[in-house]
Amino acid sequence: MVQELVVAAVAAVSAGAVYMAAAAKVVKQYERGVVLRLGRLRNDVRGPGFTMVLPGVERLRKVNMQIVTMPVPAQDGITRDNVTVRVDAVIYFKVVDAASAVVEVEDYRFAVSQMAQTSLRSIIGKSDLDDLLSNREKLNQGLELMIDSPAVGWGVQIDRVEIKDVSLPETMKRSMARQAEADRERRARVINADAELQASKKLAEAASEMSTQPAALQLRLLQTVVAVAAEKNSTLVLPFPVELLRFLERAQQAAPPQAAVDRAPEKPAPPDPATPPPSAEPSSPSASAPGQPRPAPPEAPAPASGQPHATGSKPLARH
Repeated sequence: MVQELVVAAVAAVSAGAVYMAAAAKVVKQYERGVVLRLGRLRNDVRGPGFTMVLPGVERLRKVNMQIVTMPVPAQDGITRDNVTVRVDAVIYFKVVDAASAVVEVEDYRFAVSQMAQTSLRSIIGKSDLDDLLSNREKLNQGLELMIDSPAVGWGVQIDRVEIKDVSLPETMKRSMARQAEADRERRARVINADAELQASKKLAEAASEMSTQPAALQLRLLQTVVAVAAEKNSTLVLPFPVELLRFLERAQQAAPPQAAVDRAPEKPAPPDPATPPPSAEPSSPSASAPGQPRPAPPEAPAPASGQPHATGSKPLARH
């Protein structure tokens, strides 16, 4: 009899230990326990620590309340300016209402992942390529609002969404590289032209100052000679006065008018009415003045070979 009582007591204690082990639950600090009694939600959400449930009657679901980092798979899309891109992102979210995360949605992690992918594709289609590359902060905010709107009903709060990488085709990369190179070349030329303009203004001011003091120009010339002679080279510097160049320039400008005057033909002077006209030259040798030698008659041209010489007598008649 006593032995039977001992066996019954041991069996009861063992059953109680098994029951206690099945009823005892431990909720961690970063978790919350949602209790379902016979399939109905209990209003009290169990906090961290030791808690008890009725085995077979109640069921405890633990929900992680930490911030979850979830990568969004890369999505292919076409931007508003018809450029094919591949964009991936990362999303940070946490559960703020454990009961809604258990009751309202079957798997809140999968739901947030699918919502993030569809929202990312929508953002790609509404944005330009320049916005994806340079204005990501605004796109991140828009993407966060698109995901957070349905997630509020699931007891999930979207903490942050970041676009991680934007992949472009190779042809687009080369085009953008050429555009950036051309833009840098344009800026370099503008800066160079601006520097030339400022230098010309400063040189003009320096020239106006030196024009008032001729000695300043000589000092500047000597400084240039010293700067050239400072290095060990075979350069020969010969100062040439600027005033001499100006003198030669003025002389060259004045020379063409004088030469034109020298080359102009002289006009004959008008005849004086009081002066008699000069006498005509004699037309015959007899009209020459006395005491002057009579000019010799012109010689006849020599006959060509094979022709008879011309004489003053008549030619003999042939018999």
